[in-house]
Amino acid sequence: MMLYPAMNKLTANIPNRYLLVNVVARRARQIAQQEEKAEEKTDVKPVTLAIQEVADGKLSVTAADITITNVE
Repeated sequence: MMLYPAMNKLTANIPNRYLLVNVVARRARQIAQQEEKAEEKTDVKPVTLAIQEVADGKLSVTAADITITNVE
């Protein structure tokens, strides 16, 4: 099974795979909520749309998006 788009294209925009998964999940939830509010259903799954947005360079991550907490 081949992943499309290729992982190297996705990690070119978001270099950390863990962060990539979080960004895609967050965006997919946003898309699903928007579809629910608009009472529209599409044939394409929200995760697929979110992955395509990352591949197209429409989503990026800044340092402000990452919060670090000190656990002692």
